[in-house]
Amino acid sequence: MFLAVSFVVSFLFCGTGTAIRYEPNWKSIDSRPLPEWYDQAKFGIFIHWGVFSVPSFGSEWFWWFWEKEKMKPYVEFMQNNYPPDFKYQDFAPQFTAEFFDAKEWTDILASSGAKYVVLTTKHHEGFTLWGSKNSWNWNAVDVGPKRDLVDEVVTAVRANGDLRVGLYHSLFEWFNPLYKADAANVFTTNYFPTMKTLPELYELILKYKPEVLWSDGDGDAPDTYWNSTGFLAWLYNDSPVRDTVVTNDRWGYGSICTHGGFYTGIDRYIPEHPIKHKWENCMTIDIRSWGYRRNAPLSDYLSIEQLVAILVKTVSLGGNLLMNIGPTHDGRIAPIFEERLRQMGMWLKVNGEAIYNTTTWRAQNDTITPNLWYTFKPQGKSIFAILVEWPVNGSVILSEPVVTQGHTQILVKTVSLGGNLLMNIGPTHDGRIAPIFEERLRQMGMWLKVNGEAIYNTTTWRAQNDTITPNLWYTFKPQGKSIFAILLEWPVNGSVILSEPVVTQGHTQVELLGYRDLQWEPLKPSGLRVLLPQLSFRQIPCQWAWALKLTGAS
Repeated sequence: MFLAVSFVVSFLFCGTGTAIRYEPNWKSIDSRPLPEWYDQAKFGIFIHWGVFSVPSFGSEWFWWFWEKEKMKPYVEFMQNNYPPDFKYQDFAPQFTAEFFDAKEWTDILASSGAKYVVLTTKHHEGFTLWGSKNSWNWNAVDVGPKRDLVDEVVTAVRANGDLRVGLYHSLFEWFNPLYKADAANVFTTNYFPTMKTLPELYELILKYKPEVLWSDGDGDAPDTYWNSTGFLAWLYNDSPVRDTVVTNDRWGYGSICTHGGFYTGIDRYIPEHPIKHKWENCMTIDIRSWGYRRNAPLSDYLSIEQLVAILVKTVSLGGNLLMNIGPTHDGRIAPIFEERLRQMGMWLKVNGEAIYNTTTWRAQNDTITPNLWYTFKPQGKSIFAILVEWPVNGSVILSEPVVTQGHTQILVKTVSLGGNLLMNIGPTHDGRIAPIFEERLRQMGMWLKVNGEAIYNTTTWRAQNDTITPNLWYTFKPQGKSIFAILLEWPVNGSVILSEPVVTQGHTQVELLGYRDLQWEPLKPSGLRVLLPQLSFRQIPCQWAWALKLTGAS
């Protein structure tokens, strides 16, 4: 039989009332307009953190894959690294969060350009990141960090001012005896939601007042088992966040893309064309896990180019992007995640006008030019054409806009970052080279593959840097009597002055390493002006520094 839930709501305050009262049925609940801020935000950060961050192996579903499905990699991992009597619960004291600094996290999260943050307060393992009254000795206050991690994140994020707070909560728990008993009864009893799930949901709303409530994990139970419409009616009518809160569609078996707030579909959901209902693409930078993995290779992390492309496509089709990171058990955001977040923020700092506060346009992508997506800003009647790949022929065709010459402007901003780094790396205690170090090493190797001739087996020249052109350094190779001029910044005016070499017309040759010979003209009293080619992003030999090889000069 079903238990009454009156004891759950009896302690809740009554709101002052709104113009519209929502009834506890889907027709009424689904009629609530989505708060405007959410559609304007476009981009949020998801954070998966919990006891699963301790083994940090395979997936945040570690407990299920090890204990229930007994998948071979997980079983072997435990057999090889832990004693036979080790239980999943024994990981909890190791979830220490000793390096966790909510303010530092917030600085990194805000740098991404995201407008909201969603923290997993409880995943399917049932461990709560706050001192839940209904999760005795299986929460972050009683065991592990012995801190209210939710409160620390919420407080720091709110203090930032530019970020809104979102909380994720799993309806079901894999191994909770109450849930298992209800499942055995084919959900004709509701001990688990009445005594566990619903009290936790009310507590989260009243204590932390999130503006996103991200529900997940229906456990194959219908929404009537979870009393979803009853809870949502209270949330929209009487809760302290009734005017601003947004929710998703994961409120019971069959509710996805049917009922609730914004639609999420399956993870990494992107519809083929715009849909009338607001939707969100929740995805993760690590393509194989939402939680942190110690053994993740660099190839499993999406590049910033891939992430920007996903953001652009998502927004063009009318969705929001919720991009996930997985912190470590000791409370750090790994450098590879931090770099991706800051890179996204750098891109949005330049191109955010084409993302925030935009809507879908009549065309989403171009019918002639591939990898080109449109967004639209009604306020300024502006159409944005976002190129995911830079054209190689020096121009781009926009076949969709109807334009008047001189009326439509396309602004292209190019940022060239350069440098030459000498890097030290420190492997981890378990014998890995962290992905962020691997990426730096491979990047340096790519640069040296093009420009190594200007580095290896060279000596100092009579001039080390140029007296006219800043950030230009010389090396010399006696064997071939070659002078190398290395530019740390790509000139913006189409040419570069080398004031130091003594050149002879018809005898001196200038080559851009990785490309071909270049034209040049002599300067008086000495030196030369090298005419640089107009190269597309994909034609340029490398991205950080460029070497000119001079032969027949002194």
